[in-house]
Amino acid sequence: MKAHDGMYIGGEWRAAAGTDTIAVVNPADEQVIAHVPAGIAEDVDAAVFAAHEAFPAWAATPPAERAARIAALRDVLVARKDEIAETVTAELGAPLQFSQMVHAGVPILVAGSYAELAASYAFEEKVGNSTVYAEPVGVVGAITPWNYPLHQIVAKVAPALAAGCTVVLKPAEDTPLTAQLFAEAVHEAGLPAGVFNLVTGLGTVAGQALAAHPGVDLVSFTGSTAVGKQIGATAGAAVKRVALELGGKSANVILPSADLAKAVGVGIANVMGNSGQTCSAWTRMLVHTSQYDEAVALAAEAAAKYGDRIGPLVNAKQHTRVRGYIEKGVAEGARLVAGGPEAPREQGYFVSPTVFADVTPEMTIAQEEIFGPVVSIIRYEDEDDALRIANGTVYGLAGAVWAADEAEAVAFARRMDTGQVDINGGRFNPLAPFGGYKQSGVGRELGAHGLSEYLQTKSLQF
Repeated sequence: MKAHDGMYIGGEWRAAAGTDTIAVVNPADEQVIAHVPAGIAEDVDAAVFAAHEAFPAWAATPPAERAARIAALRDVLVARKDEIAETVTAELGAPLQFSQMVHAGVPILVAGSYAELAASYAFEEKVGNSTVYAEPVGVVGAITPWNYPLHQIVAKVAPALAAGCTVVLKPAEDTPLTAQLFAEAVHEAGLPAGVFNLVTGLGTVAGQALAAHPGVDLVSFTGSTAVGKQIGATAGAAVKRVALELGGKSANVILPSADLAKAVGVGIANVMGNSGQTCSAWTRMLVHTSQYDEAVALAAEAAAKYGDRIGPLVNAKQHTRVRGYIEKGVAEGARLVAGGPEAPREQGYFVSPTVFADVTPEMTIAQEEIFGPVVSIIRYEDEDDALRIANGTVYGLAGAVWAADEAEAVAFARRMDTGQVDINGGRFNPLAPFGGYKQSGVGRELGAHGLSEYLQTKSLQF
């Protein structure tokens, strides 16, 4: 893991325009492990120019050839899987086994899916007396978060490349080393110069410059709803395409017929994975009043088993934020049954796996995205009550429904105002669209739906 002191622009590592740097901190021991350049508007200008220059040739490249390039990129990621996992663990703090399985493994699946889609996607079709073409949007400004640093990069870059777009990436300042490693992989895979470009820097400087740049045709952002609103406003003022994957407050609805122990156990595991730093995590567990006490006991037991098995939060600010939410939950009358605000270790940004009972839907911890290992168990009286609670936030990103009969779970899920629902613990599907209703975002990622975000439509009449 070697930090580059420049930006990857136009197929080479170039010196940054400014002299400021960003310290990369290992959240497990709070030690600085590297410094990367803090990009400024001049760096973004150079990267956008390179992407603009590369766009015509890449857009004209046959889809089969683009597919082959993406497949080569996937193969490099496979070859460097261990290095990816070690890098993510060093700068995000995720346990190494989780980094290997999820942080390295999932992006490889997604890259492979777009290698196949690029070769098979119908970029033109006949509609009556017209031929309709799906053409690349142009230069994409991709702004990615720190919680799944490589997955979020691949989920934007791979479909953009498959569509024939060129990309400028501004990764999160907490996890830039993973982005630099991805740039190395792009170079090793032989993608043409300028097709992919990387500028590291602060969101308020480099990110804002990228979102507002007149040479960027589409901004794809994943992060908080608050920042997403700002980026949406910036893009809207320029009548620029935008794709936003934002916050969530997902409900895990356990219907009375479900296997309670399994539903609770999988639900707790879903939140504790990645230390709760997952926008789609099922942080609200909804349980029928007849099973409530049993569910609370099961959840407390399941959370206690995690103990030291989860990693730290990403930085000191996030550490303070999550502990503040836990204190807020106690102050508002929720009952702690596992964990709490006290730091479990003297060093590192760790938070204990925390479970609250006696949570009401109006409490802060039931309404706002905490982004930490915190679960709120909420009682409901009947299905209509459960649906009201499940839909009763400004978010609608993901969720889960459990029932003995699959049709019963599906019927409930169809009434939820959310973009993705797991039925009885359904598995991750890299081809299924992911994205939210309401303030959880605009647009979709993954699969053919994710590819279509980077295309625009032209019809010829004959």
